Amino acid sequence: MALDENQTLQDGSMSTILPDHRFGLDVIYRPANPPETPDSHAEPLHRDSRILSQGYVHQPDAMPLPCAIRQDRDAVVKLTSGADIYVDIYRPVDSRPVPAILVWSPYGKTGGWWTVNLPPAKFGVPANAVSGLQCFEAPDPAFWVNRGYAVVIADAPGSMQSGGDMLWWGAAGAADSQDMVEWIAVQDWCTGKVGMSGNSQLAIMQWFTAAVRPPHLTAIAPWEGLIDMYRDNLAQGGIPDPLFQRDEIYPRLYGLNRMEDPSAMIERYPLMNDYWADKRVQLSAIDIPAYVVASYTNPLHARGTLEAFNGIASQEKWLRIHNSMEWPDLYDPRNVEDLAHFFDHFLKGEENGWEETPKVRMSVLDPGGTDEIGRIETAWPPERAVAQTFFLDAAQRTFTTTPAAESASADYLSSNIQQSLVFEFSVDEEMELLGSSRLRLWVESDGADDMDLFVQLYKTSADGHKRYHICVPGEEAQTGIRHLERDGRLPAMLSYAGPEGRLRVSHRALDETISGPLQPHHRHDREERLVPGDIVPVDIAIWPTALKIHCGETLRLEIAGLPLGGYALPGMPGGFNIPTRNTGRHIIHTGGQYPSCLVMALVPANRGADA
Repeated sequence: MALDENQTLQDGSMSTILPDHRFGLDVIYRPANPPETPDSHAEPLHRDSRILSQGYVHQPDAMPLPCAIRQDRDAVVKLTSGADIYVDIYRPVDSRPVPAILVWSPYGKTGGWWTVNLPPAKFGVPANAVSGLQCFEAPDPAFWVNRGYAVVIADAPGSMQSGGDMLWWGAAGAADSQDMVEWIAVQDWCTGKVGMSGNSQLAIMQWFTAAVRPPHLTAIAPWEGLIDMYRDNLAQGGIPDPLFQRDEIYPRLYGLNRMEDPSAMIERYPLMNDYWADKRVQLSAIDIPAYVVASYTNPLHARGTLEAFNGIASQEKWLRIHNSMEWPDLYDPRNVEDLAHFFDHFLKGEENGWEETPKVRMSVLDPGGTDEIGRIETAWPPERAVAQTFFLDAAQRTFTTTPAAESASADYLSSNIQQSLVFEFSVDEEMELLGSSRLRLWVESDGADDMDLFVQLYKTSADGHKRYHICVPGEEAQTGIRHLERDGRLPAMLSYAGPEGRLRVSHRALDETISGPLQPHHRHDREERLVPGDIVPVDIAIWPTALKIHCGETLRLEIAGLPLGGYALPGMPGGFNIPTRNTGRHIIHTGGQYPSCLVMALVPANRGADA
């Protein structure tokens, strides 16, 4: 059924509904926020070229420029779609051609709420570590021009003053960024070698762009970027969660026309269809060199980034899993230099030994202890991360390798944030939880025909306190985050206790062709509602991690009717304010004919890294 032409959205905006023959359905757009909106920090068009001299300081306390830079402001690029977009180009002042790095951004190449309000300095990055020329989640042009590159920052279609509508990824978005790559490659200041770099949204578009194989796209450096809008972002586990996108992202994006509205789309189309399939990267089509950065702690990007590393067809690919947060990690001078060696090799052709770099360098988190950073492995997850099955016992509230002979059950009030079920495993030797986990539960609902389940794995100290990892560097910043505790929870994105998973029980059908022992893959293409008395098995995917657990600590599995992670800060994902179908009590059955179990790779820590 088509939507009304001028439907009012939940936040009061008036939608525009456009039929899209590619998907055979209507696509919802909302009006973009005008650039003159208060607090947008949007800059006017300049359309000029200027020289920024060596030593120039762009903003207070910022790094002085290490070299002179030519800045071409608001150059116009016409895309095949017909849209004219604006780009800023930073390049050496002489006329020699150089390789280029493309940054494709919806946030504003200069100014913008995100760049102004979430600067790196707020997250533990020294103010003088960057020049201030960088836009949000993007590489710093000052470093790269000094290294012999051009940096091109594009206001993607529909953003700021650029023409067209603001699209969210997919084939149409990739076609636009492909045009941009090819435009750069033929400029007289470019050698024809083009790379892409950036974090989060800027990383996501690298996956989509690389999948359409622009001829001159030579290498990518996606720094934590999800690959599937449905499964990673708007409907994890089949539970629609439109609030972060709708309430935190959309109000802070600016443009002259319309923006595609996936939050409204997930409410209208909560099952998998061609529209959502278009928002998933075709990983097997990516075959160029890739420098992939991931973490376990990001509630949007962790799963998809690690899946992407294994799924892309590139033979020349490297993975670094850090123990921090995406923004300080992006600007850490050691990491910037590491990326420069990668680009120097593939964009400049330097024989600098990059190919001897270990293919996987990972962190092992130790909340309450000391993380291990830079462990060298041959694969992710490590090959020794073999699945083991642990059986839940509702009578004892434990999980062990021995099945419970007798059936038992336990329950909680699904709509009460204070209620949950906790199962424990006592650790008597140092262990590591590596990779993804799979939780099979036999469940029953008392009072509803559906259930939204939320689970988390985490460790506690010997005295029962939940262990937290703080994701930003610096003792002062970490202390400040600990002081933000609310009702036993710390902010999401800035803290991490352990991996989570969620599932809408009516979405329990699996795609068995691609599900694995540790990674169930749900179809999300139909609903199977419950009837009273139904006890059904469900498989919940728990996101990947690497977690050290010491003798005397306890590994806990918690199950609830609302998210169990941290609360959300403005502009950041996470939190537990999510609409669910939960009413009444959730009953978890274990033992006997209901062998609920947790399948995970829990290995002794003393086995060491893979050879």
